[in-house]
Amino acid sequence: MQDALPAVELAEGTDLQGYTIEAPLAVGAMGAVYRGHTTDDGTPVAIKRLLDTRHVARFEIEARLLSSLHHPRVVNVIDYFTHETGVYLVMEMVQGKDLRKILKERGNPGLPVAEAIEYTRQACEALQYVHDQQIVHRDVKPANLIDSPDNGGIVLVDFGVARQIGEQEQVDQGTVGIGTPRFMAPEVFAGGTVSPRSDVFSLAATLWTLLTGKPPVYGDRTPVGSIAGGSGAEVETCIRAGLELLPERRTSSCTAFARALGIPLAGEEGESLAISAVDRPDVPPNLLEAIVKAAAGILEAAACSISLVDPVTSELVYQASWGAGAKEIVGVRLPPGKGLAGSVVQAGEALAVPDCRNDRRFQAQIAAGTGYVPYTMLVLPLREADRTVGALSVLDRRDGNPYTTGDIARGSLFAELTVAALALDAAQYDAPTADPTAADQQTVVR
Repeated sequence: MQDALPAVELAEGTDLQGYTIEAPLAVGAMGAVYRGHTTDDGTPVAIKRLLDTRHVARFEIEARLLSSLHHPRVVNVIDYFTHETGVYLVMEMVQGKDLRKILKERGNPGLPVAEAIEYTRQACEALQYVHDQQIVHRDVKPANLIDSPDNGGIVLVDFGVARQIGEQEQVDQGTVGIGTPRFMAPEVFAGGTVSPRSDVFSLAATLWTLLTGKPPVYGDRTPVGSIAGGSGAEVETCIRAGLELLPERRTSSCTAFARALGIPLAGEEGESLAISAVDRPDVPPNLLEAIVKAAAGILEAAACSISLVDPVTSELVYQASWGAGAKEIVGVRLPPGKGLAGSVVQAGEALAVPDCRNDRRFQAQIAAGTGYVPYTMLVLPLREADRTVGALSVLDRRDGNPYTTGDIARGSLFAELTVAALALDAAQYDAPTADPTAADQQTVVR
């Protein structure tokens, strides 16, 4: 396939692997979005087409990650596939009006303060969930927030320029400045490192726009209340803190932004991608979930899992996973020495596999059964004293590049921290306690 396919518009009625094109919705530098439907039952969908095939690996990694997002305020990614005409991402068709249209229709010049704040609260719920999955949206603005009666309010859409937390733009690929000026955080505009604070800036700019009818100018100190007809000191202070040009001075999270507005977020509405389905009294699920989630963020992975040796059968059992394929891999058992993780446990040495699909140790059948066949892996032994008690498996760099031996040193440090955390928590079960059943609990590494 060529690096870049011709930007030919797909005709109405074009069939693409079970989806039928109806009409174009939007066109941008990265590709185009079409209205369509499933060929078999006519379910409405939005189909995004990527033309630059140099980024296919990265696109697939990001598509798998996004397809694992499940939250009522985040657009649902249904499918992704490669076709001779391009690479495609299929999303649910969110019915409703985006906030840009609502503002245009009813703004005077902005919306009522209470209405603007409620829209912002719902956007905070979506973004906090997305950030918890180590993703930064990077293009939060009224046009990407749809008020959908079918979904119970605001739905965040268009993850076309989303990035992992902490990722820096690749200047040489011409991606600096992709986003929307005046909504885009200064560090994103300049090609700096993205973080949840980048989306907080965009969220504050969105609230400013909903209140005043127009987006803010970078560094503008005009009081919002003087434009919006009086929005209150609390709102004014919150927006100012969200629009700080230096990210370290900006409100740190969407949860904090909501609190500053006086609208604490409701309980969790989405399910974390971290899953722990194996019942082990010696390994608290929340600890395992925190470990795999942190490892995925630090090691720039689309997915991560922990497997521990079963002391009875010597099998390697996947205890917890985060990211694409998380639910399917938890509970899977590998015979001793089998698979990349089994090889690492047996040898006690870390392994970086640039192309795991062509590695003879890779258990392709098991991977296919989970619905996630990775491109590249970094597998790290979890060692206690002189023995290996498990493995930390890191799957697919989100930038599409392979893991190499140069990643082992950093990964091994995290693996050491993992063992220490598990052992420290296990020690709590060994400590003297008034609970007579506590003495019967096992430690994680014994």
